[in-house]
Amino acid sequence: MGISIWQLVIILLIVLLLFGAKRLRNVGSDLGSAIKGFKEAVNEGESKPDEQARLKREEAEVPEGETTHKEKDKA
Repeated sequence: MGISIWQLVIILLIVLLLFGAKRLRNVGSDLGSAIKGFKEAVNEGESKPDEQARLKREEAEVPEGETTHKEKDKA
């Protein structure tokens, strides 16, 4: 009792006639780039806590009187 393939084809043809192929292509590319940006933001958010924890460990491991590679770069 779902939508058959012919009903989907008719709906797609009506949408194509109403909006045109160029506008539908633009909407598709905008949607794709939005999804890509969202995925990149999610991956970036997941990697940041790991990177921050690694930096804290590196700073904690440096004995007093020694400089880190970051401090050497500044000099």
